[in-house]
Amino acid sequence: MYAVSREERTWGLLSHLLALVGYTVIPFGNIIAPLLIWLVKKDESQFVADQAKESLNFQISLMIYAIVGTIVGLILTLVVIGIFLLIALGAVLYIGGIVLTVIAAIKANNGEAYRYPYTIRLIN
Repeated sequence: MYAVSREERTWGLLSHLLALVGYTVIPFGNIIAPLLIWLVKKDESQFVADQAKESLNFQISLMIYAIVGTIVGLILTLVVIGIFLLIALGAVLYIGGIVLTVIAAIKANNGEAYRYPYTIRLIN
């Protein structure tokens, strides 16, 4: 584990919470915010770099899942059930993304390295 300072915990928290900006304010802010934190802090803190990469990987994974789900949903719409699948998947991804991001932020604020479930680790 890491010896984590208060400042590092705060940056870890921000690397997760600022991803919520993309859900409400800035398009792709959910990817831009953790990417910027990772780029700026990666050489200063192993903990912050780890948490920013984790947040970034999770947000990219959510976007991939949403795109694939949308495509599958649109195809299945031709068979009628797709619209229900599309709505359900969208709700699950949106609510799940917010809930898991808040959990990650709390863990990071406590100095714990958090790993999102179902995340494609694209950035190592």
